[in-house]
Amino acid sequence: MSLRLYKIFTIFVPVVIIGGFEYIRHEFLLNYLTMEAGNFSITVITLLLSYLFASWMFQSIERSNEKLTMVEARRAVYEERERLARELHDDLAQTLFFLNVKLKQGDLEEAKAAVSEIDNSLRQAIFNLRTPPEEGSSLEQRIHKFLRDWHLVTGIELQEQLTLEADSFTSGEEVQLFGIIQEAFTNIRKHSMATEASIRLETTSSSWLLRISDNGCGLQSQAEKRKKYGIELMQKRAAELEATFEFQQNADSNVAATGTSLLVKGERTPL
Repeated sequence: MSLRLYKIFTIFVPVVIIGGFEYIRHEFLLNYLTMEAGNFSITVITLLLSYLFASWMFQSIERSNEKLTMVEARRAVYEERERLARELHDDLAQTLFFLNVKLKQGDLEEAKAAVSEIDNSLRQAIFNLRTPPEEGSSLEQRIHKFLRDWHLVTGIELQEQLTLEADSFTSGEEVQLFGIIQEAFTNIRKHSMATEASIRLETTSSSWLLRISDNGCGLQSQAEKRKKYGIELMQKRAAELEATFEFQQNADSNVAATGTSLLVKGERTPL
């Protein structure tokens, strides 16, 4: 039901209930109901019907909101899959072109490296697509599975600290947060040459924090940062979460000084 119909019902239902009863009382029931009995009766009838109407209306609104939330979550999942498909297509096209050039030049070592890169890209894409945000019993379990698969693919040592309260995020927020984690760890695998990485995700009653660090090669320039680490994409997702976003070099003392650190902080939305 549309919002307009809800407004119409809210305006006219009380009028019809009270006005209809008063008309019937004055036309047909004056000889049977005293003024006090009539006033008491209209109060009880109005209270009962208003309660039933309000209960029905709010249940309808709740169902509508649930449907909208599900539609938004599915849309975000489809957009994420389209992005992954575009990224995979671009990576494979570039790597295959490079492989073709090296084979023509007879450079077998570089060709082997290109084949290995194709294999890693395909494995990472398969893992990403196998872990859509709507599957699994909890966000924490989905993140853990993604990180476990990522570790198997990359061989990079990973320190994992996930402390999430139940129902910390809405389904739409889970899509955005999971996307940030996927983007960050995909870029660590592709660009950082790291041997260690860490993730910390925790929630409290009023806020949440995500920190991802590595001991990789660091960044040389702002242009390299945007090109290689998808900063704009992760910033956009953080903005959707109404969270602050920081990307720093030499920011985490738990890993080597040449590494990078990603920090996202936000406020909890009451569910």
